[in-house]
Amino acid sequence: MSSGQASLTWNALDLSPVELAVQCDWPGPVTREWAWGGSSGRGIRVCVVDSGIEGDHPDVGPVQGSYAVSAAADGELAVVPVAAGDACGHGTACAGVIRSLAPECELYSVRVLGERYTSTGDMFITGLRWAVAQGFDVVNLSLSTTRQKFAQALHAVADDAYFAGTVVVAAAHNTPVESFPWRFASVVSVGSHSVRDPGLVLYNPSPPVEFFAYGTEVDVPWPGGRRTRITGNSFAAPHVAGYCALAKGKHPGLTPFQLKNLLYLTSDNVKGTA
Repeated sequence: MSSGQASLTWNALDLSPVELAVQCDWPGPVTREWAWGGSSGRGIRVCVVDSGIEGDHPDVGPVQGSYAVSAAADGELAVVPVAAGDACGHGTACAGVIRSLAPECELYSVRVLGERYTSTGDMFITGLRWAVAQGFDVVNLSLSTTRQKFAQALHAVADDAYFAGTVVVAAAHNTPVESFPWRFASVVSVGSHSVRDPGLVLYNPSPPVEFFAYGTEVDVPWPGGRRTRITGNSFAAPHVAGYCALAKGKHPGLTPFQLKNLLYLTSDNVKGTA
């Protein structure tokens, strides 16, 4: 190293090798049994940033906290507690998918979508930023924005989540357009495959979408205590969020980086070949 280069040492980073030790023992082959076998997601806090969750739906169960982005008298946006409820059904459907996989996780809702799936980029960012600040284990984002002006702020929040240990699972846009935050490497990006199998997760070797999960004709809870079938990347993402909750429930020390590796190694088109 030349005299003009900085020397990188443990002391310079104010860290020690012990502090960076992995908090779980990884086996040789990473299997789904090791990854989340026997886990119910107990103790894992999952936040659905969406249209709200119908808390008394029999297929969703208890919602530990319901919040919404609201404008104060001065026009500033804030996240405030609200009664459990869903403005358009989208959030309840996503929550139901997560609950079906991780039945004992704790569900929280931040409503940023209104009727007819309407919202603004500022509301989206405010809700996501609040969720990251609360330190949730997993955040499900089955929404995105095509507005480039919000990309930088969303990128910063996604990176904050990644560094803080919050796993953000983001649905890709349903059409081939550029939108955010699913395109960022700090989130787990998910599209849907056409196989009606909630256990089938595929790694995509041609990013930016990283994984494909069940998102075609998914049987989901719907407001009014009903169920419906619905298709889209929005409903593939919560399948991956559910598996992240299971893995975190069994291995609480997993970082977002490690969870991405776990999802890769357990994907159906990768497992047994890596």
